[in-house]
Amino acid sequence: MLDDVSDSESLAGSGRAEKYLVRCSSVNPVDKFHDCLGLVAGGLVGCVELEGRHGTDYTYARAARLAGCYHCRAMALTAKLLVVLGATAVGKTAYSSDLAAALNGEVVSADSRYLYRGLDIGTAKPSMEEMARVPHHLIDVTTPDKPWSLAVYKREATRAIEEIHACGRLPLLVGGTGQYVRAVVEGWTIPPQPKNEELRADLQATSLQPGGGEALHGQLAALDPDAAAGIDPRNLRRVIRALEVCLLTGQSFSAQRTKSLPSYDVFMLGLNMPRPQLYARIDKRIDAMLAAGWVDEVRDLVERGYDWNLPAMSALGYRQIGAHLRGEIDLLQATRRIQRANRRLVRKQVAWFHAEDACIHWYDVGEPALPAMQKDIAAWLAERQAAV
Repeated sequence: MLDDVSDSESLAGSGRAEKYLVRCSSVNPVDKFHDCLGLVAGGLVGCVELEGRHGTDYTYARAARLAGCYHCRAMALTAKLLVVLGATAVGKTAYSSDLAAALNGEVVSADSRYLYRGLDIGTAKPSMEEMARVPHHLIDVTTPDKPWSLAVYKREATRAIEEIHACGRLPLLVGGTGQYVRAVVEGWTIPPQPKNEELRADLQATSLQPGGGEALHGQLAALDPDAAAGIDPRNLRRVIRALEVCLLTGQSFSAQRTKSLPSYDVFMLGLNMPRPQLYARIDKRIDAMLAAGWVDEVRDLVERGYDWNLPAMSALGYRQIGAHLRGEIDLLQATRRIQRANRRLVRKQVAWFHAEDACIHWYDVGEPALPAMQKDIAAWLAERQAAV
């Protein structure tokens, strides 16, 4: 069985594909783990990896190697990883805390705004009580003027997961930042960060001009259509980052971001809620944040010298409250803009984690879902233990 796509291409290119490939029965996504085990036990190892799913598989006898797709590779992996994902305000923090407490686990944050000290109320960080109940990692690890790149996040998340495993505990990767979750679970190789302050200053200056953001995104689309298609034109930091890589390396940004086979045996839990109910929950949470002193939190950050243009200060809601503090809009207008921004974020998060993704086990949290989650996790752990 082919260990990866490159094996397939090399065989096809050599003209030996017809001789060595034997078509085997199609394997359904996710649910046919034991079929994979049977193929591996029979000396046919690996399969073509198709976005983390099985498709029609092709096999050929070869020396034993690690299986080449997520599901049959799992039998060779002892490092378990639970992933809890979903849209903002859906309840990830509460559910992950309960799961970690029940499973002797620790939480690794996959939220890009939890990293920053001082951004507390508006990011809905876990409470002191929640973090005392269960150890949390990658929360309050930097200041707003020192942003982390995706590469740094992936490195530190991997380190935290390995430390949790070393302590004999179960890591839970929890968050709604799609890039962070996918980078860890799919083993992304992040393009290097080129250093050219003059180019970055020029690109940032262009972004501040009328229509500058659209112009930069258009330039990226001409150089790297795949990267441009995956980056929101309003996310100027990511647009500039991708442009820097293209212009300074002479290669497309998307071509340098590759995936490797998973490092962990992953069980992904997706939390879902009917959209009208989720929007009402978001609006209620925004009101609670404002009542808890969100405006004062933003004012304090600025008084401590953190510039409005810092990436951290573009966190959801902070930009809108900044406009209010500068006298550009009143608080009611700011609140309405925050509500709209949250709805846009939900749509973006849904794009990262599709409901039809067979690798994600989805749970409707409109009703208590914890017993169903615990039952499915126990079955997953028992199946893996039986395989070993």
